[in-house]
Amino acid sequence: MCKVLGVPRSSYYHSLNKTQSKRERENQELTEKIKQIHKDSKERYGAPKIHHILLTENYHVSLKRVQRLMKKAGIRSITKKKYRPYQSKEKIVEHENLLDRDFSTTNINQKWVADITYINTLKDGWCYLASVMDLHSKKIVGYSFSRSMTTELVIKALENAINNQKPSKELILHTDLGSQYTSSEFTGYVQSRKIIQSFSRKGNPYDNACIESFHAILKKEEVNHVQYLDYYSAKIAIFQYIEGWYNR
Repeated sequence: MCKVLGVPRSSYYHSLNKTQSKRERENQELTEKIKQIHKDSKERYGAPKIHHILLTENYHVSLKRVQRLMKKAGIRSITKKKYRPYQSKEKIVEHENLLDRDFSTTNINQKWVADITYINTLKDGWCYLASVMDLHSKKIVGYSFSRSMTTELVIKALENAINNQKPSKELILHTDLGSQYTSSEFTGYVQSRKIIQSFSRKGNPYDNACIESFHAILKKEEVNHVQYLDYYSAKIAIFQYIEGWYNR
């Protein structure tokens, strides 16, 4: 090749080594930047989000390069145990879907959505987070964390939301058809607070897409990167994520 190019062999290898050294320095600097972004996000961000931040800071780098450097540096996601819910054989009674996927609002405290998600811990096994979101602010206005998936869990989350927001009238609360939300205890509490209940149709998660999306983001940015020791460590972490990160 050197003969074809008409350059001395020593000059060719000197130029090659110089180019490689420059690339290595760039990779080292880029890796340090990636580590810093990853640390600042409390290890929540994966390659796509880190790549986006790098582009906004005028780093001309491809997503594949970011992925390669992260892999080399040992920055990776943690695969979590998947929760397998019990499938009830009881016939589900259809309830009215007042929301009907209309997530639009003109002010806060017009439409709330609620749901439960599952979080695993080493010592205490599965724990449960009940969340309530305001569709106008997109903030989590109430939540509760427990070792048991009970009606008390969802009542406490709604009670927290009411105490925080102090809604007036004509508030719609939309949930899925989970037994906690359709129980007489919960519906009685909702009615006593003059709140109108709305329910997703059976097998239609998109009817409650906004709160489902929040729980997916929570798993992606927080839960999937940590193995919680017990109920208390998980509770503190969830509180810090919602109040210190998501609701900001």
